[in-house]
Amino acid sequence: MQTLLMTILETGDTLDHYRLDATVAHSGMSTLYRATDLRDGSQVAIKVPHPEMEANPILVERFKREQEIGQELDHPGVVKTYADEKRSRLYMVIEWVEGRLLRSVLNEGAPLPIERAVDFTLQICDALDSMHKHGVVHRDLKPENVMVDDRGQIKLIDFGIAMKEDARRLTFVDMSATLGTPDYISPEQVKGQRGDQRSDIYSLAVMFYEMLTGAVPFSGPNPLAVMNERVLHDPKPARDLRPEIPAEIDEILSRALVRDPRFRYATATEMAWDLEHQEQVGLDEDLRPKLKVPFSLDKRKALIYAALALVPVLIFGLMMVLAGR
Repeated sequence: MQTLLMTILETGDTLDHYRLDATVAHSGMSTLYRATDLRDGSQVAIKVPHPEMEANPILVERFKREQEIGQELDHPGVVKTYADEKRSRLYMVIEWVEGRLLRSVLNEGAPLPIERAVDFTLQICDALDSMHKHGVVHRDLKPENVMVDDRGQIKLIDFGIAMKEDARRLTFVDMSATLGTPDYISPEQVKGQRGDQRSDIYSLAVMFYEMLTGAVPFSGPNPLAVMNERVLHDPKPARDLRPEIPAEIDEILSRALVRDPRFRYATATEMAWDLEHQEQVGLDEDLRPKLKVPFSLDKRKALIYAALALVPVLIFGLMMVLAGR
């Protein structure tokens, strides 16, 4: 059995009753294949962990948890993970989705029409609402983890670092795999916190900002600089980059991108409601700072807090460097 577990698969191989037709993607821990179920001819996606991952009990547990989370979710905007069956080795069977990654859509036509960006965001809000009601936080929302089909319908994919809010925390040897993606990660995740549904809302807002402007809110010469900007500063208003964006949408973005999660939208439903009722979104300039900053700081205190905020950012960057070696 051990020899079978360590076998490296190739396109054309048969895995139980699945034929591996094409390699779709590689990640640090697994390979994704398009496959055919030889029982009925249907297409599925097969996710197979790398042999070195199979030898690590903690990573195996994470893989199994990802599978369990996928099986609990049942929403048209979330890719399905099919229930366990007798298998000869560790792998996951996932719904095959015909379409393109949102990243491809953005690469070909960003910024998107405002109405299309709003539609995609509302669909993601709906999917997130269902996930969050099941106690699941995605933690790695980004255009590479959103599929768009030919009808413009979205599906969230890849729950590799998703978590159940009531589950115990897993410790990883490869820390970079647990931390999300620098351009989309929430400030609290940068600081080493687990994150919750408000972290997903922040990441969604970053994607929404990118769909509207063609750029992410923060940039820099390296991931550490990007994370530093996110922890210490507010993003430039989207309307500065694209003046035709309605002021109400800019206000929604500011509420979703608040650095302190206590002052962010608490649920995806709240954000969706504002997007669907933009005429009722308040634009009181006196209110906006209160949404972003819970208390006033003198300059000396501000410098102290800024220095403290940099500590987890530096630790995060160090772990990414070490993980890459």
